[in-house]
Amino acid sequence: IWGYSREELLEANDLHKIKYQGIRPAPGYPSQPDHTEKDIMWRLLKADKVGITLTESLAMFPAASVSGLYFAHPKSEYFATGKLQKDQIVDYSARKSVDVSVTEKWLSSALAYDS
Repeated sequence: IWGYSREELLEANDLHKIKYQGIRPAPGYPSQPDHTEKDIMWRLLKADKVGITLTESLAMFPAASVSGLYFAHPKSEYFATGKLQKDQIVDYSARKSVDVSVTEKWLSSALAYDS
């Protein structure tokens, strides 16, 4: 491009490269299996004001939308919670002030027992 040296062009192109070190888990990932946390995120971000809504199943609409938690540390690693026991679900439900059956519904794939 006229008017730029080779070094300046390389620097300008470098600005467009993403240099991200860390993890970006989202609700539904094994480290954060509870999709209902999206409700809190949406209220805090006022996401509906920019046209991003949640369906009844808490899928994002439009489908091209993304959400997540960003941990920008080079030693960050993805992890899984493992299967959840009944006592953990009871405790979690109490802390969220929701009925145990609601928590079991949303976390059914992560339960270590039949609900």
